[in-house]
Amino acid sequence: MSELKKLSLFINGEFITSKTKNYTDAYNPSTGEVIAKVPCCTKEEVHDAISAAKAAYPSWSETPILKRTQILYNMRNLIEKHMDELTHLVALENGKVWDEAQGDVLKAKEGTEQAIAAPSLNMGESLMNASKGYDTVSTHEPLGVFAGIVPFNFPAMIPMGWMAPICIVTGNTMVIKAASFVPQSALRFAELWKEAGLPDGVLNIVTCSREEAEILLTHPDIRGVSFVGSTNVGKHIYALAASHGKRVQALCEAKNHSLVMNDAQIERTAAGILNSAFGCAGERCMALPVVVVEDKIADRLVSELVKQSKSIKIGPAYDKSSKLGPVINEMHRKSILRWIEKGIEEGAELILDGRDVTIEGYEKGFYLAPTIFDHVKPGMSIGEQEIFGPVLCIKRVSSFEEGLEVMNSNPLANGSVIYTQSGYFSREFAMRTDAGMVGINVGIPVPVGMFPFAGHKNSFIGDLHALGKDGYKFYTETKVITSHWFDEVEGKSTDVSTWDGTI
Repeated sequence: MSELKKLSLFINGEFITSKTKNYTDAYNPSTGEVIAKVPCCTKEEVHDAISAAKAAYPSWSETPILKRTQILYNMRNLIEKHMDELTHLVALENGKVWDEAQGDVLKAKEGTEQAIAAPSLNMGESLMNASKGYDTVSTHEPLGVFAGIVPFNFPAMIPMGWMAPICIVTGNTMVIKAASFVPQSALRFAELWKEAGLPDGVLNIVTCSREEAEILLTHPDIRGVSFVGSTNVGKHIYALAASHGKRVQALCEAKNHSLVMNDAQIERTAAGILNSAFGCAGERCMALPVVVVEDKIADRLVSELVKQSKSIKIGPAYDKSSKLGPVINEMHRKSILRWIEKGIEEGAELILDGRDVTIEGYEKGFYLAPTIFDHVKPGMSIGEQEIFGPVLCIKRVSSFEEGLEVMNSNPLANGSVIYTQSGYFSREFAMRTDAGMVGINVGIPVPVGMFPFAGHKNSFIGDLHALGKDGYKFYTETKVITSHWFDEVEGKSTDVSTWDGTI
């Protein structure tokens, strides 16, 4: 058996062999096999990445924005050219089935395409004669070096769609801490960025433990941190980085709920719920792991959910006929199994048990089949906390008002969904739900990239969301310039207003 490949770091435009002696295993979740060794880089190497980004900043920030966007055009075309390769890589290391993995890459392409609009979206404002003889102009300027700390569940979309394109196109440089479970996608994207013409040092990729990552939160040359991950870690990152004068956006956990009304179309509603609940093996913060359904149709909906769940084909990620792939690794699989046991202990009714599933030829893969709990009551942790797996909870309610109360009682508020044919209830729901992203007969209400990814409550910590206009504001600061030119008479005068023309 050949020796496992040791992955590199990407610093200052070069792939660097880490000096560390500490490596972790990266798995193929479909087979359970180790496919690479991932370096836990040294603290010095994190400093090296920051130094490279800092050194690249002056030249890059002064590069005209049209030249910066041209590199993004090139990058967009390279993503398109290598779509199948990148899709296979995401499927291989993350376990997403083919369509989901391709969607992950397409979202990275979408983020790049949206960033190409920077010459328009990053424009400032101006007002001639704002005060008599005084003109005012505002501009949006880059800040410097940003850090991106990313999770395992979207190896392409989050670092290379949500973070890098807007950060880079606005004139900043970046150090990304890739998720150690799935670093190969980010490293391949970095290689493509270099091919697209991105100057050395503008984008750097490291893999490390939490101890080394703390440097990114406190280093004086880091101006801001973008994070996606758990709420507890997000709170820690926000508190520590903000205390060191950095701006922070922390996109955190979710427990998204759907409210199914009596007039919902049962078959299509069930299909939408299952697509959201079990897609990406439930490992996404916009999954739909809780269904709140009116009593009148609950039995019919539950029956349809079970029926459709049993027809979902489970298999390896890169088999294009698979509809549900494995979870990321055995450690996470065991965590989900403990949650299922917890649900049973709490008294929820396990009506579809996905724990004992084996895929022929892939017996060592990290698979779980669709799992459904019915009669999940208030206070049961399985219905309140993020599980991040293919587990669906059913909560039964008597009315719209009770359903909305159940949903809004959750401290997490990324997304919420209503299935109904009623315009009245749709409008009421959209206005009164606590969630920041709302779906009306849409199971995964993730907006396209020109809108912000707008989680609320404990699903987001910070002031400016990722993507959309918020994204541009996060990666820039506003400068306001007021100018005035003296005519011949004023030029000889010594009379100057206390407010110097601003009122």
